[in-house]
Amino acid sequence: MSTLLCLESIRGELRGFQKILFLVILILYLLTIFGNTAIILVCRLEPKLHTPKYFFLSHLSFPDLCFTRSVSPQLLVNLWYPMKIITYGGFVVQLYVSPALGSTECVLRSVISYDHYVAACHPLHYTVLMNPHLCMTLASMAWFSRMATLTLQLPFCAYRQIDHFFCEVPVLKKLACVDTTFNEAELFVASILFLIVPVSSILVSYGYTAQAVLRIKSATGRQKAFGTCSSHLMVVIIFYATINFMYLHPAKSRFKDQGKFVSLFYTVVTPMLTPLIYTLRNKEVKGALKKVLKKVLQINIT
Repeated sequence: MSTLLCLESIRGELRGFQKILFLVILILYLLTIFGNTAIILVCRLEPKLHTPKYFFLSHLSFPDLCFTRSVSPQLLVNLWYPMKIITYGGFVVQLYVSPALGSTECVLRSVISYDHYVAACHPLHYTVLMNPHLCMTLASMAWFSRMATLTLQLPFCAYRQIDHFFCEVPVLKKLACVDTTFNEAELFVASILFLIVPVSSILVSYGYTAQAVLRIKSATGRQKAFGTCSSHLMVVIIFYATINFMYLHPAKSRFKDQGKFVSLFYTVVTPMLTPLIYTLRNKEVKGALKKVLKKVLQINIT
């Protein structure tokens, strides 16, 4: 198999919007690359940000960065050119790298919610509970708990046209010429482990965090805390709701066309929102970013 037809998701009546969609995705892609790269560099170079919170956020930015790099460039090419194909190498990368990075991100978001819970509910013991050894252990657990897939081992039919924006496991199973019951069971179990369990722990953590925020006597402090938590929770809801829709709804669901556009949220939108919501709105991060940029400019000038 040298090439695999892909991205046959734009119906005839919508083909006029391809260039508009191309421009929107290109802007989101560039913002994602810049934002997540900036977060990684600033968290590494600025000593004031060497805390558990920014340690986990830098780890979250990396899979966002890699995930976007594995999907968006091919998506942009296929939106711009009439021949919508993907090489076999690109097909393999998307099929294996995307689920692995996605599962890592799911676990990392759960870890970040736990960090928020400890900071809100046990502030006096935060440095003891979130010690460097535990932070490294949690980050390693997230990176090694990767979702694997056996989809590539399935024999595909001669008709290799994917009715989707990119090569994704739930869609590729429809091309198989054999019974995929085992693969569907494998995907369902993996979805429970990497989607349902993390989102449940996140909701529990934010529940306790909300209780701690309500105990704050200052109205200004409560408003600021609720504003931060609500923005974080918004990103989590968008990320998990769209992935759950794609991976847990029945394969023969009538919501097939909606699924194509839903997948754009966790492949294009949420990676862009992560640096914007979690860090770039933070005065501490913006100050550190300006400091790092000044250092870089001074080095270039001298």
